[in-house]
Formats: sequence, C-alpha cells, structure tokens
Amino acid sequence: MDQVPGTPKEPQDAHSLPSCYRHPGRETGISCVRCERPICPDCMVDASVGFQCPDCVRTGSGTGHAPTANQPRTIAGGSIRSDAFLVTKILVAINAAVYVVVLALGDRFLDETLLIGYAYNPQLNEVVGVADGEWYRLITSVFLHEEVPHILFNLVGLWFLGRIVEPELGRSRFLAVYLISGLGGSALAYLLAAPNQGSLGASGAIYGLIGAFAVLARRKNLDMRPVIAILVISLIFTFNREGISWEGHIGGLVAGALVTLGLAYAPRHRRTLVQVACCAGVLLVIVAAVIARTASLT
Repeated sequence: MDQVPGTPKEPQDAHSLPSCYRHPGRETGISCVRCERPICPDCMVDASVGFQCPDCVRTGSGTGHAPTANQPRTIAGGSIRSDAFLVTKILVAINAAVYVVVLALGDRFLDETLLIGYAYNPQLNEVVGVADGEWYRLITSVFLHEEVPHILFNLVGLWFLGRIVEPELGRSRFLAVYLISGLGGSALAYLLAAPNQGSLGASGAIYGLIGAFAVLARRKNLDMRPVIAILVISLIFTFNREGISWEGHIGGLVAGALVTLGLAYAPRHRRTLVQVACCAGVLLVIVAAVIARTASLT
C-alpha cells in the first residue's frame, strides 16, 4: 500500500536510544537519577538507587542539595569512604589493646569486667554481677579475651567479616551492628545462663556480623550457599565445644541479623527513620530482657 501524499514518513531513528550527554554517539538506556540526563556505562556512578552522572556527584547540579548529599552511598545509605575498613581496624586494635591490659592486670581486672549475672566473689567479699547494678559488664565483656587462641580466632573473624560488611553498611551503621550484636549476645547469656556463670569475648559481636553478612548477601541476590555453609559451620562449632557460651553466639547472631534487616531494607524516602527505629527496637528488647532477668534474681 502506498502512502497518502502529504502524510509524513516515520523517522527511521524514532525508536533509537538517546546518546550519553558526555559521549555523543554512545547510545544508552540509563539516565542519571538526579538530573535525568542519559549516561553511558563509563559515566555511571553507583548510587543508593540507580546511577548518578559524574557532574551531579561532583557538584550536586540540578538538585538544589548540597554536594555532600549527592555522594555515592552504600546499600544502607552510608557514605562511601576512601578507607572502607577503618572501623574494623579500630575494633581490632581495641580488642588487642584490652587483651594487653588483661595480661598486665590479671584476674582482678577480669573479675571486675567479665559478664556475670549474680554471684558472691570471695576475693572481694561482696556480691557482684549485672543484677547487682553492674550493667557495664554487658559491654565490657564484649572486648575481653583471656587466652591466645580465643582472641586470635575472634580477631581473624572480625577482620574477615568486617571487610565484607563495613563497606556495604558504612562506618556508623557497621559500628551499630557490632555493638548491638555484642549487647544482644550478653543479654541472652545473662537471661539464660546460670547467674554465677562468667563469660567474655567478642564472639557475640562476631556472630552478629555473620547474621549481617547473611542478610546483605540475600539483599544483593548473591549465591547463598557459601553463607549457609558459614552459618552451619559456626553453629556446629558453637554447640559441639565445651566452654562455649552458645547463648552469647545465638543472641549476637539474631541481633545482628535483625538490625541489618532494618538497615538494608529501609525504604529510601524514610531510610533514617526506619533504621533508627529498628536499632532502637532491638535495643529496647535487650533492655527489657535484662530488666526482667534482674528482677528474677534480686
């Protein structure tokens, strides 16, 4: 069938893709989430959602926001830093430094800082423990180690997992996961273990990072088989060795997974509110468990 005279012909390139604004001639179907200009793969800068162009990342052009608000973000909304493992390094250093203090001061220092629920200390001739008002033991015990294999195992785990989890969350969120996981492990040990059973170590916080790793792997649709293998091996180790506080491990694992769920899946438009609420909610459960246990012991 012939065209009717005067009817415009369809342009041959009507369905072609736009060209990158920085590289004319390179077709692309991706646009900057800030200024909506087309960008090619060489110009794409990862953002919390989609991609940004280099100009928006550098200057914040077209958004009305300060340049710092347009920097690339982690999956949880944290700032991407040049040193992605700074908090991990600091935590390793703190644990190592506290171990040196333990070696220098000996059993007296351990007796005053390890996690214990409620017990009589004959050396001090007094009752000690969290139930006696020494709530600081819930966090000081997280940084204590007594034997070389114990601290080496935990520091290797912290270094390995920290280099995976911290870049994905950002510094402040990673630190929140670590500390809340440590508190979660201490709280469950305080709740379920014998009140005169002492415990110490960063294992609860380390297991919290395992939980965080699992959540992040699922969030990014990674192969879950290595994650499941790590979880299974960790749980076998927890329940098949004497002298291990399984309560601390499980408490840390659950707390770390719950906090990371809130951090990684928070909707972008309400991210800060949801993330703070999630951390506060887990902390509230921890505090409630500690208060309930204290009431039952005193």
